[in-house]
Amino acid sequence: MAVASQRKPTTTKKKSGPPKVITYTYSGVDKKGNKVKGELPADTAAIAKAQLRKQGIIPQKVVKKAEPLFGGGKKPIRPADIAIIARQLATMMKAGVPLVQSFDIIGKGHENPSVQDLVLTIKGDIESGASMAEALRNHPKYFDDLFCDLVGAGEQSGALEEMLDRIAMYKEKTEALKSKIKKALFYPTAVVIAAIIVTAILLLFVVPTFEELFKGFGAELPAFTQMVINLSRWLSSSWVFIVIIIIGIVIGLKQLSKNSEAYRNGVDKMILKLPIVGDILNKAAVARFARTLSTTFAAGVPLVEALESAAGASGNYVYRSNILKIRDDVTTGMQMNLSMTSTGMFPNMVNQMVAIGEESGAIDQMLTKVADIYEQEVDDAVDGLSSLLEPLIMGVLGVLVGGLIIAMYLPIFQLGAVV
Repeated sequence: MAVASQRKPTTTKKKSGPPKVITYTYSGVDKKGNKVKGELPADTAAIAKAQLRKQGIIPQKVVKKAEPLFGGGKKPIRPADIAIIARQLATMMKAGVPLVQSFDIIGKGHENPSVQDLVLTIKGDIESGASMAEALRNHPKYFDDLFCDLVGAGEQSGALEEMLDRIAMYKEKTEALKSKIKKALFYPTAVVIAAIIVTAILLLFVVPTFEELFKGFGAELPAFTQMVINLSRWLSSSWVFIVIIIIGIVIGLKQLSKNSEAYRNGVDKMILKLPIVGDILNKAAVARFARTLSTTFAAGVPLVEALESAAGASGNYVYRSNILKIRDDVTTGMQMNLSMTSTGMFPNMVNQMVAIGEESGAIDQMLTKVADIYEQEVDDAVDGLSSLLEPLIMGVLGVLVGGLIIAMYLPIFQLGAVV
């Protein structure tokens, strides 16, 4: 293919960026004499007034918008924001808007001050002589190597507009897939949390009321009822200790996940074997692999480097290690479909489509079709899981609540039978 992406360290010094865009609140009079109020982003109050006059508004009062009392009120920059930026850049450049002006429009038009600062800082770096890829590499938290490599390939080939469109599509598909996976994981978590909360409320507040009632019976309680009462007493006396243990476990697991690669790898292996959810995650990993590889390969990145990018974007240790093995095999001259088959990680249909792509010289197109198929399968699986879990949630809660109610009313039923 045409262009090889090379990862070069940034040689330009990181600039301080443009002046921070400030939001001003204004009041004034329009052409019809009506009073108007609003907010306007600008570098200075003078520029804000000039912009208002261009809009036909006579400014009467222009003041800097007060910062929130705590923390400056800035929202974090999400991956979805980066996907939107990529799409806006692609659209504007296709419409003939110059690159610097595109960054200026996106930055000043965004509602999130953090995104404004990021985009306008990149714009300042480009105005100072850095390439777009170099400017993006100054912000590795938001623009990974794959993003920067593709932009660099587009700049070198003179097809930046087309490359930005590919990047935008890739980011949109990736974020949509992540959203589906989160949705799939949310429902099982919701079932467990809802069951725990409902059970705890009943044991802490409802069961003790019945226990006071049973003290006047003067008879031995049924075993099931006594078990529930004992559980309620234990929870009432130990709930603080239990909460501390749960918080400690959560914090410990987070630290372990952050600091232990072996732990993260073990979790990645385990979640792929989970029923239902594991199947969804396997399909999502295949879709992510195919989408990343098709995007990079179609952009002119050599297959070996494209496989390295796909390994980094796989999101799972098992797939990452197998993709790196495929990369090593391809480096030695083995066909990619044969190496994929030897790993045992990829479905036969995927291996066959890759083989057809290699024979026909259209591997990027075949991988795009694979990505489309598996993204649709993930979507269908998540919808199916949602439909399955809705009655399951009701069933689990019904068993818990019904069981506790039966345990509390069982002595009353027995007393009625004696009378």
